[in-house]
Amino acid sequence: MLAILKKEINTFFASPIGYLVIGVFLVLNGLFLWVFKGDFNILNNGVASLSPFFLLAPWILIFLVPAVTMRSFSDEKKQGTLELLVTKPISHFQIVLGKYLGAFVLILIALIPTFLYVYAVSSLGNPEGNLDMGSTIGSYFGLLFLVAAYTAIGIFASTLSENQIVAFIISVFICFFMYFGFEGLSNYNVFGDFVYMENLGMSAHYNSMSRGVIDTRDLVYFISIALAFLIFTKFRIQKS
Repeated sequence: MLAILKKEINTFFASPIGYLVIGVFLVLNGLFLWVFKGDFNILNNGVASLSPFFLLAPWILIFLVPAVTMRSFSDEKKQGTLELLVTKPISHFQIVLGKYLGAFVLILIALIPTFLYVYAVSSLGNPEGNLDMGSTIGSYFGLLFLVAAYTAIGIFASTLSENQIVAFIISVFICFFMYFGFEGLSNYNVFGDFVYMENLGMSAHYNSMSRGVIDTRDLVYFISIALAFLIFTKFRIQKS
């Protein structure tokens, strides 16, 4: 498994993909948070808070995580190396886990430079340091678990097609639905007065953690989503 993990990370940084993903994520966040005028602009917000970043990041990651994961298994299937990979003396789940952790680590590397936002906003506060660290830490934990779920979905989507673009589109759709779909359905009462519909989506659990309260129900939810899609991926490569 460690060999697959190292191979994935080396592949990302041996090509422009890894640098491009990190660069695009940081540039898009930087433009919306500090340059473009709008609801996400921290300087125009008038409050020393990172909430605009934590509202924006999940939507950017809906596209960036699938961009990282789309080649994980679709590329192996296209090149005909998947059959060779599954004959290695490791379990199918270890193969899936190695691919998953490789993509997950890359996204984590992209998140690390955003810690500068914490310092910048804290310095801009009046008085200096007037930043709610509890909600900030909770939001980062929420983002961490959200990325874990997105990555598992992306890995699964990459097993559904040899075409990376198709895998990307499927992954974006599933991530979007899992993040906002249930909330949207609950707003329109599609299934009647189903008050728990919203709690099936990632958005509700992510927002809960963003308030600085680390609830075990939220952690179990994200871990369950990630584990479920990893198991689905294992079944898919077994049938390949």
